[in-house]
Amino acid sequence: MASVVFLRAVNVGKANRCQPASIAKDLAKFGVVNIGAVGTFVVREHVSESTLRRVLARKLPFKCEIMICPARDIIKLSSKDPFSEQPSGPNITRFVNVLAKPLRALPPLPLSLPSDDDWLLKIIAIQDRFVLGLYRRQMKAISYLGKIEKLLGVAATTRNWNTIDKVATILRQNSESLVQQKSTK
Repeated sequence: MASVVFLRAVNVGKANRCQPASIAKDLAKFGVVNIGAVGTFVVREHVSESTLRRVLARKLPFKCEIMICPARDIIKLSSKDPFSEQPSGPNITRFVNVLAKPLRALPPLPLSLPSDDDWLLKIIAIQDRFVLGLYRRQMKAISYLGKIEKLLGVAATTRNWNTIDKVATILRQNSESLVQQKSTK
């Protein structure tokens, strides 16, 4: 089964610098594809989570959280349109936080920061290890992204919904390719 890797806090400012394209090239035997979003990889081959975690950690010159999700979880997440009822436009960004582990208890949703009336960040849903939300393109909104981890009590890494959609497209293509290969044998 394919999987997806999300590295937390990589290439942010001048800290924790690495070259994702080089990592993907070095791990080509596992079918690793660099998505282009910093620290996001599709792993096309079946590799155990422990092996994948170990080889990735060796490639990084620093310690960081490595979140690994089965491909089916990403495909399931993207198969619905969780943002269909939400506002959109050039000043709103749709995002997904990938949690290091599932939450024990879900907070009441939607959760709007700083307030329901004047939100800069809004969490609209939590599905398994994925926190779905929106933020307004304002500098102050970024500080609220960092507060999500504290509110939920679990390490998280943020990706734009477009990145998740791109990952899901690659995973679907990979699945279709595998089905075609099996039918020609």
